[in-house]
Amino acid sequence: MFQGTRARQEAKPNPRLYQAMDLIYMPLLELQTRMEQELSENPFLELSEPDDDEDIQVDEEGQEEPEDEMDWDEILLDGFDVGGTRERYEPREFYQPPAVEERHLHDFLEEQIALLDLDERQRWIATEIIGNIDDDGLLTCSLQEVADGLNGSRETIRDAAIAEAGEIEDEEARQAELEELESLFAPHTTDEIETVLDVVQSLDPPGVGGRDLGECLRIQLARANRQDSLAFRIVTDHLDDLLNHRWAEISKISGVSVAEVQGVADEVATLDPRPGRQYASSPDQYVIPDLIVDKVGGEYMVFVNDTGLPRLRLSRTYREVAAKRSSFAGENKEFISSRMNAAQWLIQMIEQRRQTMLRVTRYIVARQQRFFERGVQHLKPLTLREVAQHIGMAESTVSRVTNEKYVQTPTGTYPLKFFFSGGLPTVTGSDISTRGVQAKIRSLVDSEDPQRPLTDQAIVNLLKSEGVKIARRTVAKYRDQLGIVPARMRKRV
Repeated sequence: MFQGTRARQEAKPNPRLYQAMDLIYMPLLELQTRMEQELSENPFLELSEPDDDEDIQVDEEGQEEPEDEMDWDEILLDGFDVGGTRERYEPREFYQPPAVEERHLHDFLEEQIALLDLDERQRWIATEIIGNIDDDGLLTCSLQEVADGLNGSRETIRDAAIAEAGEIEDEEARQAELEELESLFAPHTTDEIETVLDVVQSLDPPGVGGRDLGECLRIQLARANRQDSLAFRIVTDHLDDLLNHRWAEISKISGVSVAEVQGVADEVATLDPRPGRQYASSPDQYVIPDLIVDKVGGEYMVFVNDTGLPRLRLSRTYREVAAKRSSFAGENKEFISSRMNAAQWLIQMIEQRRQTMLRVTRYIVARQQRFFERGVQHLKPLTLREVAQHIGMAESTVSRVTNEKYVQTPTGTYPLKFFFSGGLPTVTGSDISTRGVQAKIRSLVDSEDPQRPLTDQAIVNLLKSEGVKIARRTVAKYRDQLGIVPARMRKRV
């Protein structure tokens, strides 16, 4: 063992570097919140109104107005409302709605149960059943499990109620109360549960309370008076074949034509396999674009959508204080220096974030010119590395700039990540993006002959005729990603 000194170089984390990365990563709403927080905490920051002028104002006669002139209107009218104050910055078009109580599927079902003529025991069972219905509207447990849950949860209440009834002095009244409690707290059976389940399944939305997909569809058909239809019979006996488009097998077993089976499939497709979803709570997602692309004079221009952000600048009063910080000492001097540096750094980082977003988006617009003119099929392959090399920044920085950022274009609002995708070669030597190929596959399937649907190989041949080099397995992968079933399942007679 020995003790000595040695000089070496090592990377030391810079907290401000992490903060700068966070600012670049933040979407518009989060950045606005961050700026307002800094504005309230740092006295060296103040709002810059659009009509403010940093330079000294000069009147018509060329005389300079004093900087420290008192604002007599503000002093005399302090505490009085003279018709409202001017907005600190331009108001936004969209506002986050206030939080309100959300209503769930269970709430709608319990409201309907409250309107029915049920005794207390049946209401217990109905409440237990509703509590075991998932967001899709399906019952997630067996009837025996419902019975066991009810029987177990009522034991404590039963014992307490019987003990209380035993204290009744009147013998006749006591016996009547005990008999009523014995009847009320008698063990629940699956037959009794099933009777109440039928009541729950009669509620809205149609299909709620089904124990599986088949029962859910049968409930909906029964509500439409289709109990005696071919659709009800096929859903009951051949649901798996129907879901897998094995229409020929259903036709052979049921003794009906393939066209009739396809008609049943079309009818079943109109039913809702998840009836509870229409009551599921889904918070609204508000998207405010961080950038705007507009066509001006035949050229696409990029603008930062930051009109709603507060404009920050260094406070003139506190700058004068900072200029005299040599007269301060100790904690006061350290406070002034740290706050002044933090304010300057924040203003610089916000401007750097703005310029970085503009540079990245301008390159994307220039690279994807044909997309804006002709649509998604003309989207070119683009990677983060390509953009990073072009603008001279790190790939990780470009990733942060494009993450959770949206751009408003003449054709719609897109996330910036939308414009990045891999590509496939063409016979002309250029590349086509993955999204462009998927759009072509979707277009080919939508325009195919239903009696002769395109196989994966046929799609390969058609794409090759358009100059796109692609393998059959790649077509199959893209087709699955688009939710398109194979050709044999798309065939109609």
